[in-house]
Amino acid sequence: MEFAFNEKVESLRQRLIAFRDEYILPNEATFRDQVDSGDRWQPVPIIAELKEKARAAGLWNLFLPDTEYGAGLTNLEYAPLAEIMGCNDWAPEVFNCNAPDTGNMEVLVRYGSDEQKKQWLEPLLAGEIRSCFAMTEPGVASSDATNMAATAELSNGEWVLNGRKWWSSGAGDPRCKIAIFMCRTGTDGPRHAQHSMILVPLDAPGVKIERQLTVFGYDHAPHGHSEILFDNVRVPEANVILGAGRGFEIAQGRLGPGRIHHCMRSIGVAERALALMCRRSVEREAFGQPLARLGGNFDVIAESRMEIEMARLLTLKAAWMMDHVGNKAAMSEIAQIKVVAPNVACRVIDRAIQIHGGAGVCGDFMLAEMYAWQRALRLADGPDEVHRRTVARCELARHVDPAMLKRSRRG
Repeated sequence: MEFAFNEKVESLRQRLIAFRDEYILPNEATFRDQVDSGDRWQPVPIIAELKEKARAAGLWNLFLPDTEYGAGLTNLEYAPLAEIMGCNDWAPEVFNCNAPDTGNMEVLVRYGSDEQKKQWLEPLLAGEIRSCFAMTEPGVASSDATNMAATAELSNGEWVLNGRKWWSSGAGDPRCKIAIFMCRTGTDGPRHAQHSMILVPLDAPGVKIERQLTVFGYDHAPHGHSEILFDNVRVPEANVILGAGRGFEIAQGRLGPGRIHHCMRSIGVAERALALMCRRSVEREAFGQPLARLGGNFDVIAESRMEIEMARLLTLKAAWMMDHVGNKAAMSEIAQIKVVAPNVACRVIDRAIQIHGGAGVCGDFMLAEMYAWQRALRLADGPDEVHRRTVARCELARHVDPAMLKRSRRG
């Protein structure tokens, strides 16, 4: 496996780093002031300004492997760019590389009809609108997605949708115009062929955003995480993506790249926390010494560096495998990174908080909010336990006789 950056990727890396250092990091306080100065749920002016700069600089839609719509990068090539954009929670939007829009755009590129691409993909690619993904439900254990209770039934050429969704990230933004609604459209056949993904305009009658959820008290305005009621919502039959009953097929194509993106952004967060930790440890003194020399903090810093390097290499391996042998063959590696990356980020951020003392848990530094989101990421796109189960099953399949494994499942 070769992880060295080719000339194209290295050029993009350097341009992103320069853009980050000149425009992103110096404007973090401006972003927070603009969010807090008025209606928290309105677009932030500094983001709009920087998006224009990023687009003019050719740093736009880098996540898409399709050369018609994006930069034509492989998963392995995009991974180090996602890490740079992970420096804070809003930087990816500057480059139109922000979740959940990235995953939704990939779905439309891969599986959308020409009409769906024209109506929804094109404005998403232009950064003119935003989207959300309505899958998780408060009434069932959504770690098993086949539990979904939301339904869609065909009636006179229209889908009639009913259900309640939550953690629909991005729906609080007034620019969020479309939701991909995952629901049950049948009860016959295999469990994973009973669900569909349907495009639902958020201004459709019967769609009601009931509240914005918080993550450890953070509302992540202006995008937020919404609980949405779908009450007899009617949309055209043509709004189904790919076809009825193909929701899980689409999800498998969507989640692999999305997890790579999440994990590399987590590594970027961990790098930012380590940098803050190091600076704090030499700038502050206690008991007549820099903090770095107290309480085993050399070991804390060293452990953080080693864990980040291991997480990065594992993520790059998963990206390489996705590119060369496919998502299915990389199933275990994708599950591994989804556990490892946010856990490493949480540990590094926690150490940085400890070195910052009381400053680490207040809003003066970004560490508390960073920790909150990385802790939530251990649940997003499947909890740790589900991914560990996948890894264990892959290992058992490698080392155990299939007949014995089948008996153990029955037991």
